[in-house]
Amino acid sequence: MNKRFVKTRNVKNFISLMNNLQNRPIGVPGMALVYGEPGLGKTNSILWWVARNDCVLLSAKHSMTTHWLLEELVNELGETPMYKSSDLFNQAVRQLVENPRMIIVDEIDYLAGDKRTIETLRDIHDKTGIPVIMVGMGMADKKLIRYKHLFDRISEILKFTTFDLEDVKMIIEQLSEVPITAEAVEFIHQKANRFRQIVKLISKAEQIAEANNLKEIGIAELGGKINAYIKD
Repeated sequence: MNKRFVKTRNVKNFISLMNNLQNRPIGVPGMALVYGEPGLGKTNSILWWVARNDCVLLSAKHSMTTHWLLEELVNELGETPMYKSSDLFNQAVRQLVENPRMIIVDEIDYLAGDKRTIETLRDIHDKTGIPVIMVGMGMADKKLIRYKHLFDRISEILKFTTFDLEDVKMIIEQLSEVPITAEAVEFIHQKANRFRQIVKLISKAEQIAEANNLKEIGIAELGGKINAYIKD
């Protein structure tokens, strides 16, 4: 299987969102929400962006407190965390003013019930002007909309949606080392709606082609076994 980062429709929209935040006019707030169900490319998009840009990636945890979040932020900014939460906040703000970097907070759902921590992210944005991107699951927008002051600062919202036929075709064409017929691509699109599932099918198609010396894979080769292949 080829190792490539496939720029699906979701990925292209994510890149546009990040560019919009970087190039937004003065006075436009710089917070964003990216959300959607698992398996649609959010994590891969984040990691691809972080590898190519100077930014901070934080992953929220279950029961994470404001103090814990600030400690991780200060660590990621390259400083030794101080003890008090107020000092940690000031450390982070100072570093971000001196060396502005986007902050991406993955798994924002874990923080959605903690007003103090959510509002701390807003305060960091307000004090520094740096973009803060919150990434969450399918209901993240509903969880965060209760925080009016936070939501007022969200200038970009992107929902990752299920792959359309062109997405599936692109993924297969760029990753598969064996041709898969157009009919089989449509069949896969009907059955698989997660990136992991599609990758599993590509892997199985390559195995079948190699074992049977086939030049391409069609519905006949995949159809009878596809349900077993796509189980997570």
